[in-house]
Amino acid sequence: MMLAPYPISTFRPTPVRCANDRQALFSRIAPVYDNLNDLLSLGQHRIWKRMSVSWSRAKLGDRVLDVCCGSGDLAFLLSNKVGSDGKVIGLDFSKEQLMVASSRSSTKNCLKNIEWVEGDALDLPFADDWFDAITMGYGLRNVVNKQKAMQEILRVLKPGSTVSILDFNKSNEPLASSITELMIDNIVVPVASVYGLSEEYRYLKSSIREFLTGIGETCFRSRIFYRPTL
Repeated sequence: MMLAPYPISTFRPTPVRCANDRQALFSRIAPVYDNLNDLLSLGQHRIWKRMSVSWSRAKLGDRVLDVCCGSGDLAFLLSNKVGSDGKVIGLDFSKEQLMVASSRSSTKNCLKNIEWVEGDALDLPFADDWFDAITMGYGLRNVVNKQKAMQEILRVLKPGSTVSILDFNKSNEPLASSITELMIDNIVVPVASVYGLSEEYRYLKSSIREFLTGIGETCFRSRIFYRPTL
């Protein structure tokens, strides 16, 4: 599915094969997703996203992909990075999130070089070696098959290019993990409950427990993967 006013893609979206409960969850929180991000991170998520885009090494004229784009924050930042000669594709499995992203385009300081695509992170509807850079913000933790998602990302990424992934970190340190869970129980869930979304945000604990183990004591971490030149 493509959302106006952006040009029609040469690619056709594929059916989204994902966990229905996760797709429904992100569709439900779409209307208040940005407000909650601001509240829960005290606005810090905007800094982390700018850092993630910088680490992607996207440059003028590049063709870039933002996987699990949500309401479009990374795509808007990438838009100015690649310039009018570049191309940004924001892909998400939630039609509601894409509608929010599309509606925000007119209020953002970005170029008209973004295309919104409804699709599956586990079956990206793009050719091999297609993108010069890829970003993914708070998405890898939520896919049902992380290894498959990474295989798909590396498949469509040009050799020698970079993918920058921003997500919550599962620390090796028991104290840091305990603090993270206390924050979710006592800050994140109560704030989300104001919007009637306590159950939707309570899932964070389990998704972090199942996620990759990182280094350091912070609960937020960016990971950068390079596709080696063959």
